[in-house]
Amino acid sequence: MQLIVANKKYSSWSMRPWVLLKHFGIAFEECNVWLAQPDTREQILRYSPTGKVPCLVDNGITVWDSLAICEYLAESYPHLPLWPKSREARAHARSICAEMHSGFTALRTNMWMNVAAHWPGAGATPEVLADVRRIEAVWEDCLARYEGPFLFGDFTIADAFYAPVVMRFATFEPALSARAQAYADRIREVPAVQAWVAAARGETHSIAYYDVHP
Repeated sequence: MQLIVANKKYSSWSMRPWVLLKHFGIAFEECNVWLAQPDTREQILRYSPTGKVPCLVDNGITVWDSLAICEYLAESYPHLPLWPKSREARAHARSICAEMHSGFTALRTNMWMNVAAHWPGAGATPEVLADVRRIEAVWEDCLARYEGPFLFGDFTIADAFYAPVVMRFATFEPALSARAQAYADRIREVPAVQAWVAAARGETHSIAYYDVHP
């Protein structure tokens, strides 16, 4: 099984399935394609018909898009608790993953992922802060309802989906409630997340428009 990912420093979409695979000990081969190179799209098209990452290739099956990949992994490894056990909790988890997958445009635009950067207070437009408040509400609701330490008790796809948001918050440091900040700190302590961050900080390839202070 191969997972095609881009720069760990910047690629929030790549981070989700990578962290999930690492956390649950699912063996895979990592294939890196650097962004913003003359042949980037050509290289990705060798694996993914969209020309975008991440992409999973498993015994002739190609799955692209981070949410589709995570669903595929949950089906392929039903003995692993990638989704919560109860039907109600799974529905809730899928809903907040889909919300992250399709929403929070202001946050994505103004607080992009750069694991190696630190720009506290930057990018805090009213629209971004509204996204932050919504994310806080999602986290606090889940932590209260399922009693932590992760969103649905144990670490699941939902936590992998919000891990890149934690990276953004570490870079830009918007004010968070005590409970949301504690959850963000907990995600940063997950070994798979720490492995991603360590690899990201070790990358030498940079992209100017991600590295410029907002």
